[in-house]
Amino acid sequence: MNKYDEVQQQLAQQPLHWLVTGAAGFIGSNLVEALLRLNQRVVGLDNFATGHRHNLEQVRAAVGDGAWQGFTFIEGDIRNADNCHRACKGADVVLHQAALGSVSRSIDDPVTTNAVNVDGFLNMLVAARDASVRRFVYAASSSTYGDHPDLPKIEDRIGNPLSPYAVTKYVNELYANVFGRTYGLEAIGLRYFNVFGPRQDPNGAYAAVIPQWIAALIRNDELRINGDGETSRDFCFIDNVVQANILAGLAGKDAAGQVFNIALGERTTLRQLYQMMRAALAPRFAHVSGHQPRFVDFRRGDVRHSQADIGKAASLLGYRPTHRIDAGLEQAMDWYVADLAK
Repeated sequence: MNKYDEVQQQLAQQPLHWLVTGAAGFIGSNLVEALLRLNQRVVGLDNFATGHRHNLEQVRAAVGDGAWQGFTFIEGDIRNADNCHRACKGADVVLHQAALGSVSRSIDDPVTTNAVNVDGFLNMLVAARDASVRRFVYAASSSTYGDHPDLPKIEDRIGNPLSPYAVTKYVNELYANVFGRTYGLEAIGLRYFNVFGPRQDPNGAYAAVIPQWIAALIRNDELRINGDGETSRDFCFIDNVVQANILAGLAGKDAAGQVFNIALGERTTLRQLYQMMRAALAPRFAHVSGHQPRFVDFRRGDVRHSQADIGKAASLLGYRPTHRIDAGLEQAMDWYVADLAK
């Protein structure tokens, strides 16, 4: 039996009270669903800035009305300290996912990105401290590695940040460390690497690459690849991220105060990703076989290559990714197709 199986059995015997911020978002809604399936008590906090009510409706349909009774939703903003205190009241574990993502959005609007990702994060730390939360798990980011050239990325070797977003996520790590040392708050940061899966929004100027490209292929729209197509990323399926959060929520004290890479530990180029998605969709949509991408300029603030060393997460959290990129795409494709058909 692996560590995740053990933790799930433990939760079945001793349910906890969880708070998920950003609960209506892509990652947050998947966390809410997983926890409700484990019969946990879950509070969700979201202001619908980037999350969607229909994500929560999908969770309710997936878990059934019985499990849904364990969920309480608070519409609120992490920039409001009162909202944060209300949400943290009685929580054993906080899974803090609320943020304004996207490197390009932060370049366009660094002030709002800072207000949400730094001021809002500090509000959540204070509220968790005041509520005597047992464990505070937060979404960190691979963008923290900045211009450090080494591959794979190892947690204690970072470079200079390349975007305002990267700055905010690094500040999160600094604040979490200080709150651990000063107030004894057990915080764990999870540096996500290019997460993808069901409920990831394909629309909008700041959509992530996988849902954006799937939408373009299905609609036979122009698909742009930034650069020469050889830029590479460590794409991580959502189920792996859910596992890491739940493991971190119950990990031993030796994991507290640390950050962990959460990824697959492999690199896929943008050109390979495009070919993978085109092959997956061609049997469903005849026009996809003849589709060709358009190569455009490199994007500001982007790193050239990204790949994680996940050894630390494996050792201290018991993290074992269950889905490689091809399996994740296959599992998610039905959802993407159905969502885009609406």
